Amino acid sequence: MARLAQTAGLTDIQQEILSTVRDFVDKEIIPVATELEHRDEYPQQIVDGLKELGLFGLMIPEEYGGLGESLLTYALCVEEIARGWMSVSGIINTHFIVAYMLKQHGTQEQKEYFLPRMAAGEVRGAFSMSEPALGSDVSAITSKAVKDGEEYVLNGQKMWLTNGGTSTLVAVLVKSDEGHPEGTAPHKSMTTFLVEKEPGFGEVRPGLTIPGKIDKMGYKGVDTTELIMDGLRIPANRVLGGVTGRGFYQMMDGVEVGRVNVAARGCGVAQRAFELGVSYAQQRHTFGKPIAQHQAIQFKLAEMGTKVEAAHAMMVNAARKKDSGERNDLEAGMAKYLASEYCKEVVEDAFRIHGGYGFSKEYEIERLYREAPMLLIGEGTAEIQKMIIGRRLLEEYRFQG
Repeated sequence: MARLAQTAGLTDIQQEILSTVRDFVDKEIIPVATELEHRDEYPQQIVDGLKELGLFGLMIPEEYGGLGESLLTYALCVEEIARGWMSVSGIINTHFIVAYMLKQHGTQEQKEYFLPRMAAGEVRGAFSMSEPALGSDVSAITSKAVKDGEEYVLNGQKMWLTNGGTSTLVAVLVKSDEGHPEGTAPHKSMTTFLVEKEPGFGEVRPGLTIPGKIDKMGYKGVDTTELIMDGLRIPANRVLGGVTGRGFYQMMDGVEVGRVNVAARGCGVAQRAFELGVSYAQQRHTFGKPIAQHQAIQFKLAEMGTKVEAAHAMMVNAARKKDSGERNDLEAGMAKYLASEYCKEVVEDAFRIHGGYGFSKEYEIERLYREAPMLLIGEGTAEIQKMIIGRRLLEEYRFQG
């Protein structure tokens, strides 16, 4: 077991789960990840293996067929999976966020209908908040739902859906004026709809189109798509929680745990980059000795290892805070910000250690170098995290004058 990124106080069950996942990553993901990534191929065999391990139901309560584990357990599993290939962690992340939102905010009927099949991996989740002109301003969404009898009619275009093609259930955030008069604050007139669809591309149900995969610099294998709604009719019982106007809060709750997940992904990618860098440094010789014996390289390794350790500690703290039932937006924002920035830096240092070979697609670090930037923008940019952190610190340290 590696010395870095250890977690104190885990139960025997948590340790057993993590050991199983790490073994799966080492045997089933790392050996094929780079080849699949270069082909931009969906890792179906890996996903099937994750289903057999029960990871799609890791945090779903046992009463619905899941394992009923904590956010910490889930985050540590994500860290391991991202160490193997970050795209695979993305496949389960959006599924996990939708399952979490259902568990926390769904009606009893919605929980009983969706969660058992989500735990089994039969229903695969994605969530849709962003839009082409939206950026970080969620209040500016233009997609809209209009009540029509016992149904709602949805129109609009959404962007950056992870698992947009492979999912069969999408949690979609739109504006809904019904019951919310003109002048209502934007965040109080948003609703989350649970949209069931067929997997694939094109028209996946009447009024709903998934145009195709977006070609990306990295984060390949997992499908990232647009979602176009044109007269999409959704029954009223598919409003998450059964009441309109709560969508913003539901989504933010999901994104909050999603930020812990992104932090965990940053930790996992950074760990792998460190492993690659420290290994290569001991094999590559210059001036008659391994480059690991040169002080300049040792300094890099020292900085990289310290960043891996610090990011992991903050991620674990944020997960444990959420598991305790306390508000964790400050801790999640800090963890996501630090882990994504440190991940970028550790990957770049590992890339530098590899020298010219790091630029070759034959070496795994090349893939990590293209994947790390996604973490800088996923679940909120660094600037958004700083805004959250700054506001929360001002709340905690309000001047009493």
